[in-house]
Amino acid sequence: MGENKLGRPTDNPKDIVLKIRLDNDTSKKLEECKEEMEVSKAEVVRQGINKMHDDLKKK
Repeated sequence: MGENKLGRPTDNPKDIVLKIRLDNDTSKKLEECKEEMEVSKAEVVRQGINKMHDDLKKK
């Protein structure tokens, strides 16, 4: 049998899995961001990483 992939094709596949541990306060903040922005937790984390990276370049 061939390997069938589900989902939409993308130019930027998300194939790296990251597991993190959060305290309750940080988890609540992540949940609030997710709900307010109407995106996934993973997208909130990606945007946060990009924002931090952009801030590093400004220094």
